[in-house]
Amino acid sequence: MKTQARVVIIGGGVVGASVLYHLARAGWTDTLLIERAELTAGSTWHAAGGIHTVNGDATLSRLQQYTIQLYREIEEESGQSCGLHLTGGIMLAGTPERLDWLKMVRARGRTLGMDLELLSAAEAKRLFPLMDERRFVGALYDPVEGHVDPYGVTHAYAKCAQKRGAAIERHCRVTDLLRRPDGAWDVVTEKGTVVAEHVVNAGGLWAREVGRMVGLELPVLAMEHHYLITEDMPELVGQPEQLHCIDFEGEIYMRQERGGMLMGTYEREGKPWSERVTPWDFGQNLLPDDLDRISASLEVGFEHFPAIATAGLKKVVNGPFTFTPDGNPLVGPVKGLPGFWTACGVMAGFSQGGGVGLALANWMVEGDPGHDVWAMDVARYGDWTTMAYTNAKVRENYSRRFRIRFPNEELPAARPLRTTPVYDRLAAEGARFGAYGGLEVPLWFAPPGAPEERVTFLRSEAHAAVGAECRAVREGVGLIEISSYGKFEVSGAGAERFLAGTMAGRIPAVGRMALAPMLDHRGKLIGDFTLARLAPDSFLVVGTLAAEAYYLRWFEAFLTPDVTVRACAAEWVGFSVAGPASRALLQALVTVDLATEAFPFMSFAEMEVGPVRARVGRVSFTGDLGYEIWCRADDQRALHTALRDAGAPLGLKPVGGRALDALRLEKGFGTWAREFRPVYGPDEAGLGRFVEWRREGFVGREAALAARDAGGGALRLVGFAVEAEDADAIGDEPVWHDGAVVGAVTSGGYGHGVGLSLALGYVPRHLCEAVDGFEIEIMGERRRARRLDGPAFDPAGARMRS
Repeated sequence: MKTQARVVIIGGGVVGASVLYHLARAGWTDTLLIERAELTAGSTWHAAGGIHTVNGDATLSRLQQYTIQLYREIEEESGQSCGLHLTGGIMLAGTPERLDWLKMVRARGRTLGMDLELLSAAEAKRLFPLMDERRFVGALYDPVEGHVDPYGVTHAYAKCAQKRGAAIERHCRVTDLLRRPDGAWDVVTEKGTVVAEHVVNAGGLWAREVGRMVGLELPVLAMEHHYLITEDMPELVGQPEQLHCIDFEGEIYMRQERGGMLMGTYEREGKPWSERVTPWDFGQNLLPDDLDRISASLEVGFEHFPAIATAGLKKVVNGPFTFTPDGNPLVGPVKGLPGFWTACGVMAGFSQGGGVGLALANWMVEGDPGHDVWAMDVARYGDWTTMAYTNAKVRENYSRRFRIRFPNEELPAARPLRTTPVYDRLAAEGARFGAYGGLEVPLWFAPPGAPEERVTFLRSEAHAAVGAECRAVREGVGLIEISSYGKFEVSGAGAERFLAGTMAGRIPAVGRMALAPMLDHRGKLIGDFTLARLAPDSFLVVGTLAAEAYYLRWFEAFLTPDVTVRACAAEWVGFSVAGPASRALLQALVTVDLATEAFPFMSFAEMEVGPVRARVGRVSFTGDLGYEIWCRADDQRALHTALRDAGAPLGLKPVGGRALDALRLEKGFGTWAREFRPVYGPDEAGLGRFVEWRREGFVGREAALAARDAGGGALRLVGFAVEAEDADAIGDEPVWHDGAVVGAVTSGGYGHGVGLSLALGYVPRHLCEAVDGFEIEIMGERRRARRLDGPAFDPAGARMRS
């Protein structure tokens, strides 16, 4: 065995083999894959091997398309068959709500170049004759679905990699990982130690254990998963191979397996496997059958597909697969552990394995994944993802694998986990909470006697209450808890230099604030922040809570001994007061003169607010006159009392996150992971005016300048007023112009303050001045849309500067 390698990959399943192949293809051939047994010996070998392109995240859909397209290529290069059966696939809707969801999937597919076709139940029956069409109301057909041979795919990747010079060591368990003084890793194995510059955790069922070797508790858990294979069925004799089929109501997937059918289920009462420790001696084993546990799903399946009910049972497979709390992979570098990478939690390995390998190889070789991989970035989870949290969320996710997630639906498992000191007070005021980054955040406030909100794609029972909150801000004053922002203290003699290098925006003077985009080396957006300068060597940096670990990982590369960056979101909590009466409210609690001339827009200062020492910024994400007030967590209840009491004579109303989202849409303000993503440049996203182009040395400047000189990128973020009725855009809807799909919505909703259904989205640069001819497809219907010349509310920005 080699004693030194540039990269050691731990795990010889389909994901590890894909990473090995993609690194070798990129030129990193000094790479060693170490497998404790044989290739595929974890969960890969017993996988059903289904492949599909549809995913709730656009990037993952693209990477799944790439994975499927790759199979012919690696077959040819390796000489190893992947057993590719590209039969096409059909998704069946048993309810009107599911059919609406399929319409939305078809619409999203248009933005990705997918050829999806909506069918009636009778048309679906002609494509998949085993179904009882009376049980369904419609279907969606995708020509790019089917299944592969797990053994063949994994060995095709491995053979391609070996032909390019990569190495594989079988029957060799990794027992420890130790960081060397020079920054490299000692990979300790049963056959000796390998010194590696990089280590990739592709451990599959053992990814959790590999993570623990370096002090990580990765949010992954294995679940028992059943599928059945029938005896040969006479209904299949002489027929073309059956399509891959998903029956959402039965929570069943099906495909043909030789002369019979394979049927698997994601039952509601899922069962974890090896909840705390995965045994190293678990090999190519299956788990005992537990057909009683899946009987409810099987009964539905037998009703929906009568021929299955009468077929003999040939084989039952019950094996463990790893899942993450949201069902997406964990991919990328880990903060605080240079050279340590993850490629695990890939439940849909044969749909996603190629894309995961491509993105990780790009990341390691080029320093960038080449795609917007936030949906599978390991940094989307923080230290709050404990083993108990992971267990509860994985169980929930597994049980909902084939269930609709509505845009207004908040899932209950592992909640509440993190709360702020005023959580109980807000609940008493009628707050309905959502979870964001593990933190409970108020979404809207239900008035006394308000009906329960039903999950829906339409405007819900909360619509009127959210509207009242929005009008309170626009007409008087609203109180918004803003603890769900990410916050960092940047201090030290090198603080200004550090921020001038990592941020593309202006560095504010003491007592001032500035909006600052953050770019990667390609000049693309990887963050947007508010910088507040407390002193010459001290800043408060406010951004996105969910991306806290993501930002810390990025900052690590630029730290020097004279600067400290510390995450402090849980320490500094607070409120925003916004609306035309917000100045009067706050002035009653401070001795500082808040008049515009004395404390103008984008000012920042420490002051006493009632009984509390706080940091106050003259800014608001509502686009209205407003202030953000940050205090220590121990002081939040006292601050809340003071603000509530002072605001009572002014009609102060509590305001939740849904209203804040509607208000920012009225101003055309973008937000991270929607409008601001690492596939867009600052000019495309409308942030070019915040870039300090004259300052040299910040990350991404040269690439962004080159794009600016070439026209500022191919796209532009624009706002639309949509002729919607009872449903608004939510994101990922196609934008049509003159009968062709030209872009996609990034976010949308109803602007209560302006009485318009609004959407933000990207269109080609040459269309950004067009006003008419646009349509936005909402739930399968193309709705006329008018491009707005500016924000729907206060386009000149007079209110927020008043």
